[in-house]
Amino acid sequence: MGRFEGKVAVVTGAGAGIGKSCALAIAREGGRVVVADIDGSAATACTAQIAAEAGHALALAMDIADAQAVAALFEAAERHFGGVDLLVNNASAMHLTPCDRAILDLDLAVWDETMATNLRGTLLCCRQAIPRMIARGGGAIVNMSSCQGLSGDTALTSYAASKAAMNMLSASLATQYGHAQIRCNAVAPGLIMTERLLDKLDECMQRHLRRHQLLRHVGRPEDVAALVAFLLSDDAAFITGQVVCIDGGMLTHVPTYADGGNSRAARPTSDTAEAAAAPER
Repeated sequence: MGRFEGKVAVVTGAGAGIGKSCALAIAREGGRVVVADIDGSAATACTAQIAAEAGHALALAMDIADAQAVAALFEAAERHFGGVDLLVNNASAMHLTPCDRAILDLDLAVWDETMATNLRGTLLCCRQAIPRMIARGGGAIVNMSSCQGLSGDTALTSYAASKAAMNMLSASLATQYGHAQIRCNAVAPGLIMTERLLDKLDECMQRHLRRHQLLRHVGRPEDVAALVAFLLSDDAAFITGQVVCIDGGMLTHVPTYADGGNSRAARPTSDTAEAAAAPER
């Protein structure tokens, strides 16, 4: 018996990357999964992979910024599988520079589009899921946040603000519906090498970001999916209202770490200034 036997999950943005890995992880542990993505062919390909592994899934093409489409998504889940127990709000919009820039240079259309998808879309999905979860005695929600929502940056203003707001939305949901046995947590990935991110980040930016990781390897979608599956499962039955980072330690260290790298950080010393001045090895 898998951890999700008898459970029905809705996963948005499940056609590729982290969302697809989450859908596969749930299906592999017995869950029936509604695979939702704005790219219908990608959603269909994900369900085909689940079916090939003897799982059960339904593919739907939809935009989570569209309230009617979100309502239709959850109606389809209820009609096809009988209800909803689990929700992964993974679908998001991300515009790198020159669109999502510093505040004075920010394209307001990008701000509106980002908020409509990342924040309003997540809210719409939660509003559809909650009554259905209550009807089945409870449920679990994971909202896909980001380390961008926990620290300032020189760009990605809209994206960061939407993810920070998602963290508070998760805390509010956990507070308001915990009595109904609904748990809600947010997951904040760091550098996770999805196909979409590879398309957006050049090699120079990838090297820059990796300098800030404490672990040498980059994250994989499967790493995030394993965390999401844990938070959705009964193994995390007493965890709610949390923002859980999965970033290889990117947000853990003081700024001097990135200047010195692993060789300097591993050098035992009680004098931070001396360590910062030490030559590269």
